[in-house]
Amino acid sequence: MVTVSEIAKNKIVELRTKDGLAADLAIRVAVQGGGCSGLMYDLQFDATQQPTDHIVEDKGIKILVDRKSLLYLAGTELDFSDGLNGKGFQFKNPNASRTCGCGESFAV
Repeated sequence: MVTVSEIAKNKIVELRTKDGLAADLAIRVAVQGGGCSGLMYDLQFDATQQPTDHIVEDKGIKILVDRKSLLYLAGTELDFSDGLNGKGFQFKNPNASRTCGCGESFAV
């Protein structure tokens, strides 16, 4: 299961509103090969639900995760930070054995 923090939820709602997107538009969270640690996170708005997607709703945010990515993302919390240590969405992934310095890629 993938969850969103309250701060991430507020930022997602803000971005949808700012971009004029539908209030119920889902976010897709995925894992792709690449980055300095071997795997990278991918986060985007998505209106297309695939037949093999795992669908979760947390704090009113619909989250789509493909079957392969779910193996890497189980238990992950999507957070948002705008502090001195970086700005943007962050993945708190208990499955990651290491992450790169920027937090954009990880290994299991």
